[in-house]
Amino acid sequence: MIRWLVVLGAALAFASPALAEVRVTDDRGVAVTLASPARRIVTLAPSLAEIAFAAGAGDRVVGVSTYTDYPEAASRLPVVGSHGRIDVERVLTLRPDVVLAWQSGNPMRDVERIERLGIPVFVTEPRRVEDVPRILRAVGTLTGTGDVADAAAGAFESETRALAASPRPSRVRVLFEIWHEPLLTVNDAHLIGDMLARCGGENVFGNVALLTPRIAREQLLVVDPDLIVSSAGSGDRAEAIALWRDAPMLRAVREGQVYAVDPRLVHRQGPRITLAMRSLCASIAAARPARP
Repeated sequence: MIRWLVVLGAALAFASPALAEVRVTDDRGVAVTLASPARRIVTLAPSLAEIAFAAGAGDRVVGVSTYTDYPEAASRLPVVGSHGRIDVERVLTLRPDVVLAWQSGNPMRDVERIERLGIPVFVTEPRRVEDVPRILRAVGTLTGTGDVADAAAGAFESETRALAASPRPSRVRVLFEIWHEPLLTVNDAHLIGDMLARCGGENVFGNVALLTPRIAREQLLVVDPDLIVSSAGSGDRAEAIALWRDAPMLRAVREGQVYAVDPRLVHRQGPRITLAMRSLCASIAAARPARP
């Protein structure tokens, strides 16, 4: 009798894939359902590859986007797309169980085509620091690596709490530069805007409508920031200072309050933004004593 029950239980397990079904809701509000944890994953942004590896699913990533270079193992994987285009045919040849897509960075027409072809797509984009651990845990659920993902998320939360807990006696008015020609910045709906606020900064273009607005030089004279933080170059401060040498009419330039942060850390919305936050918080702290 016992042997019969064991055999029956095994048969039911194999006959009922729903027992292993996983489901998460993405940032579109779409329920992404897999019959079982994903064994093959394609990531369509460098940050999503980093998240997949941090969540314990790096060995399941079979395709990535351009500029994916961290961790090193990810840089050796087939490239299936870029910021503005996804090679849908190449994605199909990799036979992914799920695709991780970047909501504001991947063309939604390509994402929707992948879905129509029967491949589930988890579309996401962190807009607040706490979204990063949420996405880590979601990817852990999709891949069945929840324990590793939860540990990574917990470590991230601890570190960002410690950064935000530092005393912020006054707010420093900050221009964050993501590109120099044309001059591009971020608003407060962007993840970088949230990072600035947590470090005690006030984003001088935080209230503009666009996520990454283009700014005219005349607008800079109106806001006249206390601090300029540039991610337009390599992350080298001397390079950032050189970029702004021709703008001595700005207080931040006159007072030497121009700093840099590595774009590979701050532009990639994944676990390593804790390193970018450390740099941002240090720049804001350094600028504070120079204020009148």
